[in-house]
Amino acid sequence: MTDPGEVRASDAEREAVVEQLRVASVEGRLTLAELTDRTEAAYTATTHAELALLTQDLPAAGGVAHAPAPAAAPQGRKRRWFVGVMGDSKRRGTWRIDQELGAVAVMGDVLLDLREAEVRTDRVDILAVSVMGDVKIIVPDGVYVDLDGMAIMGDKKVNVVQAPPGMNVPVVRVQAYAVMGDVKVIGDSQAQPLQRGFAAWREHWRRLHGDDWREMGRQLRAEGRELRRQLRDDRRLDRGY
Repeated sequence: MTDPGEVRASDAEREAVVEQLRVASVEGRLTLAELTDRTEAAYTATTHAELALLTQDLPAAGGVAHAPAPAAAPQGRKRRWFVGVMGDSKRRGTWRIDQELGAVAVMGDVLLDLREAEVRTDRVDILAVSVMGDVKIIVPDGVYVDLDGMAIMGDKKVNVVQAPPGMNVPVVRVQAYAVMGDVKVIGDSQAQPLQRGFAAWREHWRRLHGDDWREMGRQLRAEGRELRRQLRDDRRLDRGY
């Protein structure tokens, strides 16, 4: 009889898990990097066991998941601003995004690292303005980046490994205006590495298949001993005893 966990997952089941992950993110249970990692893993999962690993630390979805309404921005503060005028403004680490963001660099630098942010909205919207300065936005590889705007004697560009079309992945929208400056959106592969807590799910998977891994290890060790024995025998024959 087939192990229930080894039953092949359907496209509809993958999409249901992706929706459960999105809801968990809006509720503040996952960072943007965790959401992106788990979403990618959900689309590549082949069995029920692999899908279960992605949501085992999240509340069970009751039927069709519905995300709560995004948190309303405080009255009189519709956008959160980060400004660097002849200086630097940086935001990284753990922080909350529950409204639109603004980044302004005037002969200075602004850095927004979204990877460990808790995104409480359906998408991240950023207005980036650079005047003889630099605005750098770091996102997890695998998100969808929509970059629009204009550059005059400057540059605006995206260097992110994006997910294949058709996947319901996190969205980061950037409206960029660069005048003799730069607005850049880069992914993990182009930034300082981030230690991802979600890597633990791979360890869970290894433990789930612990017997298979141990059997493989025994086979490799046995093959190594046999190879060493053959080498010793060959050396003895070469020496004539």
